[in-house]
Amino acid sequence: MLADDVAVCSDGPPVVALGAAEAGQAGLLPYDATAEQIDAAIRSVGAGLIVRAADPRRTGFRAIGDEEAPLLTPREIEVLATIGNGLSNKAVARQLGISLHTVKFHVEALLRKLGASSRTEAVHKGLKRGIIEL
Repeated sequence: MLADDVAVCSDGPPVVALGAAEAGQAGLLPYDATAEQIDAAIRSVGAGLIVRAADPRRTGFRAIGDEEAPLLTPREIEVLATIGNGLSNKAVARQLGISLHTVKFHVEALLRKLGASSRTEAVHKGLKRGIIEL
């Protein structure tokens, strides 16, 4: 399928497009992406992540720097947003339907991934980097 032939349906399933202009696809890879890159992109999109090649002139992926945007899971983003709304761990657990232990696990992961020393700092960094909106 050529880039000009790609149809995007916003209410349909996530799409991984090869060499297409960005038009809302969950994944965007160059035409010469390897089978391993395509497999990784499909698995990532299936997990709720967005995949983009770092630079259109490059044919591979690159690591995202700490100051850009850390790779957070969809659940970690939900936990960060609820913390940003001022909820305690217990209230987060109740709202998301998960255990208190799981919330604590996600908060620890958020602090580590965002390089934050407190919940407040994690929310601040999440807002600054556009990970969450309040």
